[in-house]
Amino acid sequence: MASTEPRASLVVRDERPDDREAVFATHAAAFERPDEAELVDRIRANGHARIALVAELETVLVGHILFSPVTLQCADGAVDGLGLAPLAVAPANQRAGIGGALVRAGLARCRALATPYVVVLGHPEYYPRFGFTNASAHHVDNEYGATEAFQVLELVPGGLPARGGLALYGPELRP
Repeated sequence: MASTEPRASLVVRDERPDDREAVFATHAAAFERPDEAELVDRIRANGHARIALVAELETVLVGHILFSPVTLQCADGAVDGLGLAPLAVAPANQRAGIGGALVRAGLARCRALATPYVVVLGHPEYYPRFGFTNASAHHVDNEYGATEAFQVLELVPGGLPARGGLALYGPELRP
């Protein structure tokens, strides 16, 4: 059984322009198709990458996470937050704690920026370990019609409107 603790030599750092090819390859390999890699490129090209981190093992890029703007439209107006998407770890390095290290580092950065909330459309068994809960419990809906997979994490007390609303991703992520 693979360890869920990242290796001691793991480094999580900001993405740099010279990481783009390795980031593309990591997403394409992790998802077994280029869609998510192309999504990262579109988000970057449109200037919507707010937080982009990579994970390296002994100087080899093995993971990537991206956060981009999300707006929660509610009865009282709109509240801006971030969406976690996508997250990828190279297949040979999965289930070794690298994805978790990226999520924790990304959420720490979100907290440092006083981001009110983060949403994710992902595995409902994976993201609760980081504090995410089902968005419907907070009356937060999404454009995809996703249920259990759509989750939210309030980072600032009162960051989510009490009556909820509809989370709208940037144009690169819209259905």
